[in-house]
Amino acid sequence: MGFWPDCFKTSKTVIIPKLGKPAYNIPKVFRPILLLNTLRKLFEKIIANRLQWEAAHFELLHPCQFGGVHQNSTEDRGSYLTHLVRAGWDRGYKTSIVAFDLAQYFPLLNHSGITLILDHMGFVDSVMNFFANYLVGRYTKLFWDNQLSDPFFAAVGIRQGSALSPILSALYLAPVLWKFHSERPSDILISYVDDRTIIVQSKHGRKT
Repeated sequence: MGFWPDCFKTSKTVIIPKLGKPAYNIPKVFRPILLLNTLRKLFEKIIANRLQWEAAHFELLHPCQFGGVHQNSTEDRGSYLTHLVRAGWDRGYKTSIVAFDLAQYFPLLNHSGITLILDHMGFVDSVMNFFANYLVGRYTKLFWDNQLSDPFFAAVGIRQGSALSPILSALYLAPVLWKFHSERPSDILISYVDDRTIIVQSKHGRKT
């Protein structure tokens, strides 16, 4: 029907500290986690599972996307990376790896960009209409240090804690990986949620 009830558009976001940080005096050492009611969790999980199936069936995601993607786990990423290094050794190649993180990836995803990418991937109008409605008019309350804020408008981003966030973030990034590998077929870009790894192999190594 392309509709998401307004009663599900107001949420509570709990701010928790990331473990192992030397100090907690800057915002980036905290993680926002979305708390959802049971019914909303159920609906989002159903839709997320369907998106996962569609993405796999129509090969919308790149094979180098791990984490948040069914059948591509953390262990799969480690096995793939190990295979690349060992296969390179057999061919006499040296492997250079650069790992980096996309800061604030989930909170900064553009809502219009999400719907445009879904449209480009060929999703039907009912799916497009649903996410166009799902992503707008959202409000959240922040819970931090035992205090709950007034609701405020959440104009961008998707929230960690929602079953839809992993697959939406993977679909959002998929065009980047397809483009990278089409233009640089000899190099490899691996994605794990908001972490990226660029792998380059050559006979003499390469400065990075």
